[in-house]
Amino acid sequence: MDVDATPQEEPKNYIALLEVPEDKLEILPGASQDLTSATFCVKEEDHTLGNALRWAIMQNSQVDFCGYSIPHPSEAKMNVRIQTTDKTDAVQTMDKGIDDLKSVSQFIKARFQQRVAENNYARTN
Repeated sequence: MDVDATPQEEPKNYIALLEVPEDKLEILPGASQDLTSATFCVKEEDHTLGNALRWAIMQNSQVDFCGYSIPHPSEAKMNVRIQTTDKTDAVQTMDKGIDDLKSVSQFIKARFQQRVAENNYARTN
């Protein structure tokens, strides 16, 4: 039996992939001057991130509206519209939403790993 001694590349941890290219996220024209409302274009993303990010942003009590759309299925981009109260702005809200979603993802991953390590697969309330 011939065994390849070349080390295999370690799988990348999705949370560790925080090196986001500069052109990944942009604010589209039409944002209010005080940035209480803005539309962001997130490239190379779809409904998987869109719905989760919209949920995370809507948990913020300073958000009046958040929605996302995929302009066209053949375009690899997602638009996220945020409207806030005058106590914050859409950029800070987007940043907080991303951070909150990251925290929720880390919690879910940790809980999953804990349950697997404990061999605890039973449903809990």
